[in-house]
Amino acid sequence: MDFLVIDDDKTFRDATCFLIEDEGHYAEGVDSGQVGMTWLKDEKYDAVLLDMNLGSESGLDILAQIQKQNPQIPVVIITAQGSIQTAVEAMRRGAADFLEKPFQREQFLTVLARIQRLGKMGQQIKRLEQEVTETRAQSLEPIFDFTNPPIRNAMDILMRAAATPASILILGESGTGKTVAARVVHQNSHLADKPFVTVSCPSLSKELLESELFGHVKGSFTGAIRDHWGKVRAADGGTLFLDEIGDLPIEIQPKLLRLLQEREYERLGENVTRQANVRIIAATNRDLKKRVAEGAFREDLYFRLNVIAVEMPSLRMLDSDIIRFAEHYAKFFSAQCGRKIDGLSPEAVSSIRAYSWPGNLRELRNSIERAVIMARQEKIVPADFPAEISGGRPGGSGDNNNNNNDPQIGSMISLEKLEEIHLRKILERTPSLTEAAQILGIDQATLYRKRKKIGLE
Repeated sequence: MDFLVIDDDKTFRDATCFLIEDEGHYAEGVDSGQVGMTWLKDEKYDAVLLDMNLGSESGLDILAQIQKQNPQIPVVIITAQGSIQTAVEAMRRGAADFLEKPFQREQFLTVLARIQRLGKMGQQIKRLEQEVTETRAQSLEPIFDFTNPPIRNAMDILMRAAATPASILILGESGTGKTVAARVVHQNSHLADKPFVTVSCPSLSKELLESELFGHVKGSFTGAIRDHWGKVRAADGGTLFLDEIGDLPIEIQPKLLRLLQEREYERLGENVTRQANVRIIAATNRDLKKRVAEGAFREDLYFRLNVIAVEMPSLRMLDSDIIRFAEHYAKFFSAQCGRKIDGLSPEAVSSIRAYSWPGNLRELRNSIERAVIMARQEKIVPADFPAEISGGRPGGSGDNNNNNNDPQIGSMISLEKLEEIHLRKILERTPSLTEAAQILGIDQATLYRKRKKIGLE
């Protein structure tokens, strides 16, 4: 646990911090209530030890401020002028417990045990609230409601691996439900009542990401004004989900490998080895084998992560499920937005089937949400979708995005010509041949031949 000790007596404050750290916890001390309030605003603490008399400040007044700013943090009042009346008043105002100076180690340990029990209860309540929120949010994700063998096989592997401590690697394009799958694994594992902590690997610089993962000590880099515990500590006993692991900087990869192999880590700027009791789930839309070949990803880390690997199929591979998912989302968002939408029109179904859905389930969900909001009729029609899905006809006007009169689905042209137009459009909109081939559902050799045939070589 992380403690903040607010006491204007430096000798007692330092001794209390030493006692806390001697019991395997972390403590920081400040000499006034207002400084303490600033630190509580900037940093996260698990508990506060607050002196009743802080010179011109009243500990009870500071207690009230803490209760208002950080109501979830337990506060233990400490004073050299203890009395039954003072203890009762402090508890009445919301203090978790009371200690009289000078207290013995055994007295502190008794209070510590009580605070830890309160902390666990608070975590369980918070976790239950989070699960309720996530269940409501994810009820629109029909992750188990697949009929296609690829996703059923992937989920079967994940469910069998969930009960084990093995590391899991979830592969797949953006929007295919990798994060949802990771949460499902956690919720169906022996760690379901423990923390599920997410780290987005490409979201921060190397230094900040290393600090986010492992924590840092004061002065370890510019801006590190206080000690900080990272996500590894936050996930202790539970699951650490590393999203987009393929973008993890090469400099941090040896430390992650050590975490996986030895269950050990060190905070940035510190030489103290700490134990980590976490289960690792990683996800990426990158080709990790290619990243290894390019020298951007360590081969030993790849093999260590790749104990259990599954690939979440793209929406293009789940053609028979697309309309069912779209109807599911339409029903969900209709209820959420208070709209009376009676499903999809035949034309909307055709538009959904004709589109390639490069953003997968995420794009389908967002598009249906937009359609529900924009719908003017009882059924969703193509004009309610974004232009690229409705055939490039914003508002159903009949003009496409580029005003170049390209034929639409159902135009009186040959399949060969329609394929050529579609190929050109996909190649224009994708940054690489690999991604274009994935969207088209063909291998790169086939795409190369088709490009050559239509004169794009």
